Amino acid sequence: MKILQPICSRVLADLLGLGWPEQSQRDAITLDLFSHALIFCRQQGFSMEQTSTACALLQDLHKACVATPLGNVEECYRYFTSVLFCHGVRRPPFSINLFKEEQLLALADYVVNTYFRHFKLYKYVFTPEVRLDLSLTYLGLQPPKPWPEDETEKEGGEEVEEQAVTLQEMESETMAESQQEPSHVSLLRAYIKTQLNKELELLQQLVEERLKASEERLNSKLTTLERPFQLPPGKSKNKSK
Repeated sequence: MKILQPICSRVLADLLGLGWPEQSQRDAITLDLFSHALIFCRQQGFSMEQTSTACALLQDLHKACVATPLGNVEECYRYFTSVLFCHGVRRPPFSINLFKEEQLLALADYVVNTYFRHFKLYKYVFTPEVRLDLSLTYLGLQPPKPWPEDETEKEGGEEVEEQAVTLQEMESETMAESQQEPSHVSLLRAYIKTQLNKELELLQQLVEERLKASEERLNSKLTTLERPFQLPPGKSKNKSK
């Protein structure tokens, strides 16, 4: 089995279009994900059609996860369950009963306990990081005065001294003006900063509350799925007859 395992991994990497033997971090994680999925299908005794369908469902779920860097765990869960149960009921051309009831439950438990338990890790590895950059523009304010650029290859030290004197004079004039009268521009800028900080704090609090609520809903769904499934008493009686 140990000799066949590298061969199976290499064949699976060729089928998935992954690098071998030199792999990136994403390729290694993808290969590990589908290798364990194949081991699970073999342990459950799935046929070739069932194994292919289970891997295709897992691949579609992974594509839906990495399609956006935003948190879409609930949407991915609803998509996976809807597609999964389409293979347990015969209703052509919309669904087909490829899996039995026990096989559907086993496959759902496996994906929940392996993929959805590490959903944020897959999201972190396979999606780019999102950063928020804010740029503020104040209407009615004059643009800042550009500093005088240094001319290339000036000869002598007199011109450099004159530039230093002019810069010192400009700084002293601006400092004197700011000390003489507190302009309305500075007051307006301080007011805008305080209001903006308040809005950012409220926005951050709202985002944290929504993330916490979504995590609680997901955990409740996972706990309900982890409970052992019990068949109704009517079905057990019919089977005994």
